[in-house]
Parts: sequence; structure tokens; C-alpha cells
Amino acid sequence: MKFVAITSCPTGIAHTYMAAEALEQAGKAAGHEVVVETQGAAGSAPLDPAVIAAADGVIYAADLEVRDKGRFAGLPSVDVGVKKAVADAPGVVAAAVAAVGSAPARTAGGPAVRPGDDVPGSPVAGGPALATKVTAGAGVGTRVRQWLMTGVSYMIPFVAAGGILIALSFMLGGYEIVSVTADDLIAGFDPLSRQDWAGLMFVVGGTAFGFLVPVLAGFIAFGIADRPGIAPGFVGGSVAVAVGAGFLGGLVAGFLGGFVALWLARRKVPNAVRGVMPVVVIPLVATLVTAGLMLAVLGRPLAWLMDSLTNGLNSLSGSGIVLLGVILGVMMAADLGGPINKVAYTFATTGLATAAASSGSPVELRVMAAVMAAGMTPPLGIAVATFVRKRLFTEAERQNGKAAVLLGSFFITEGAIPFAAAAPLRILPAAMIGSGVTGGLVMAFGSTLRAPHGGVVVFGLVGQPLLYLLAILVGTAVTAAAVIAFKGFHRAGSPAVAEKADAQAVAA
Repeated sequence: MKFVAITSCPTGIAHTYMAAEALEQAGKAAGHEVVVETQGAAGSAPLDPAVIAAADGVIYAADLEVRDKGRFAGLPSVDVGVKKAVADAPGVVAAAVAAVGSAPARTAGGPAVRPGDDVPGSPVAGGPALATKVTAGAGVGTRVRQWLMTGVSYMIPFVAAGGILIALSFMLGGYEIVSVTADDLIAGFDPLSRQDWAGLMFVVGGTAFGFLVPVLAGFIAFGIADRPGIAPGFVGGSVAVAVGAGFLGGLVAGFLGGFVALWLARRKVPNAVRGVMPVVVIPLVATLVTAGLMLAVLGRPLAWLMDSLTNGLNSLSGSGIVLLGVILGVMMAADLGGPINKVAYTFATTGLATAAASSGSPVELRVMAAVMAAGMTPPLGIAVATFVRKRLFTEAERQNGKAAVLLGSFFITEGAIPFAAAAPLRILPAAMIGSGVTGGLVMAFGSTLRAPHGGVVVFGLVGQPLLYLLAILVGTAVTAAAVIAFKGFHRAGSPAVAEKADAQAVAA
């Protein structure tokens, strides 16, 4: 059979492309052809209409709303999350085969559906939808997680752009570059001056960082209420920044703006008013209510709470700060790029935003260093294990181990997912142990980092770089030893019981 597939994940980076490769390989192994369109952060190349027309079915391995879904009208389909495709691609392909077998025959010679066509019932009729996917009827916890991940997925590009620009400005111009303002650049910019370029990067990076909280709030509200939530969410997030409520204020503003907009959108109104509700009434009322409550009621207590958390973080020392590093490290490896990992990463990057204009070494910079190092350790440690004890791994896993070296080096924790998908009860604990050790060591060594991503690319921006590298190497070794021990123990003990437990964990 011939299948087309769409893969996408909230951040549009690792899972999107890993799922695509897994589906292609699983299809090939089963004797089917799978052609994948990756709707990732870098955009996507739409599938050829001829390929779609020739397809027997479509696979949606997506955590976001599929763009131009109308192209696939009439095709039998399966719809799973992107992690399911990474963990069990053969099962997804088998489900697609079953869906084709149980579907009614397609009418030959029907009109081709082209990208951008308006198809009745398509969620993107009239144009591509914004990227989100919140499961209707899901539990409260699931929906809250999906709303948060929607906000985080849109925030990450601002984190990357702003953080790396600020880090580069420090590299070029030194820490005194924090005194440069936009007015200084407007008054006179010398294109031949390295210092002026550093100042430009600092100002632009700081401007990008200024959008973090509003974007987070705006797209949390969007996840809740769709487009009517964007205006109250963004304005509420901006007010949170203005009153000093920071990241916590942004979270509150996002949920508040989203629920107010959703409540208004569900009101039954006369037909004469219905047309202006989404463009006038809902943005006006929801924005006023959200921003007004943030200013008059919620702003001060949230600002106090944010200040208390910041002061408490900066007062940590000794065993307290080491314990924080261990906890963050364990979180980075707990689900290898999932919600727990993103909570730790978002905590670090928002802290980095508050410390961006500092020339010193506040705890926030140590937190960022610990989070990145701990995120690099799982794929690196597992890769080492595949080299040291080859007999414990399949040929496919040994090949994945080579790729994991590159992924881990560039702080792509998801490089460990293929191994965890096959044996979660052995791989995840090992990764958590190694990452916890790494995070604790980074904190103990006092290493700092001013860039939010990059891995080895941004090592030049690390404070105490040799000790930082030592922490990563120790964590990698601990991870590798734990992986070998856990896999060897299960193999020597009861393989059948271990494989059954792993299969149940994968299904869960």
C-alpha cells in the first residue's frame, strides 16, 4: 500500500523528524511506501498532489493541528500523537493498513484536492490554522498540559533568538555592553565597529526577550479559546511584565484571558451582534477584564510571589543549590523532551531572561547551565553504552547510538527517545540518574550559561567551562554505566518479564 503522513510536535524540532524517519522505516519493513510531510519549526514542503491522489490512506502523527488537512479528504486515516509514532511506528502503520481495509472503496476519477482548497468540514478551510492541538473531551490535566505546551511552543523561538543574540553580544562586547540603549544606536551606528555590532545584538536580543511572557500568555489563551483569546492573553501578559509579575503573571494572564474569551464566545447573542462578536466585542471585553484584573487585583500579589521566588533562588547556596541542580537534572531526563522536561527548560529560560542584563553571575545563569548539561547527558550516555556493550543492543539501536552522539552534543535530549521507547523501565531511570548527577555537579562547580540552547556551539559562553565539561562527562559515564547495569540485569534475570513490563510501559 501507499500512505502519506504528517508529523508535527509542539516545538517542531526533534520529535517531528524522528517520527517521520520511524514511519518511513516501519513502512519499508512492512512492504509499504510511506511519504511524510514534516510540519516542523522550519516550515514544510507540501506533499505532491499526485502522491496524495495515489495514496491508500493517511497517517496523522501530530500534536498540533494539521495544516491544509483538506488535501486528504476522503482518505482513510489514523490519528495518533507524535510520540506514538516514535515509540511504535510498526503499530501505527499496521493501524493505517487496518483503517484502509475497513474503509469503503474510494470513487475513482474524483477531483483532486490541492493544498489550500476549502473543503467542507476541514478545520483549516479558508486558510491554514494556527498551530495547536487540544484534545476535545480529554481530562482536565491533559488539557492544562496541552494549553501550556501551546504557549511554550510559540515562546521557544523568542527564547532562542533573544538568548543567543544577548549571549553573542557579551562575547563580542564584554559585559559592559548592558549599558547600550536603542537611543545610542540611533544616534550613531558604525558598521565597522565590533562594539556597535555587539550593542545592536544586545538591544535586539533584549527586545526579543521582552516578548517571552506576552507570547506565552497569548498562546495559552489561544489554546483555550482559539483566536478570540489572543488579544486578552497578549495584553494580560504585557501587563504582567509591567507590574513585575513576570513568568507567573504570564501564566495567570494566559488562563484568565483564555477563559474569559471562551465564556464570551459561548454566549448566545442576537444575530445582529453575532458578526461583530469575534472582532470587536470579545477582544474588547476580554482584554479589559483580563488586563484590569491583572492591574487592580492580581498584579501586586503575583509580583510579591515572583520576587519571593527570585530572592529565594538567589539566596540558595551549598547543599540547597546542589539539590536544585539534581531536581532540574532529573526533570530534564524524566520524559526526554516531554512536558516535565519543558517545565524545567521553561523555568531556566525565563530565569535567564531576568538575568540577561546582569554582568554578574546570578543563580539564574547557573540554572540555565545545569539544565542544558543535564539535557545533553541522556543521549550521550546511552550512545556510550551502545559502544561499550554492543551485545546488549540491536543493530538498529547501535546505529541510533551514533546519531545520539550528535544530537546530545547539540542539546537535543530527544535523541534518547528511540532507546526509551523500546525499554522505558530500563532507560529512563538510568537517564534520570545520570542527568541528576550532572545537574548537581554543574551547580556545585558554579558554572554559568547565558545562552538558552546550542550545546557545544555555545561552550564559549559558559562560565567555568572545564568544570562544566567535566560535569557532562561524569554524567555521561554514570548514565552509560546505569544503562549497561539495568539492561544486563534484566537480561541475566527474567527477560520475558522485563520485555512484558517494557511493552506495557510503551502502551501506557
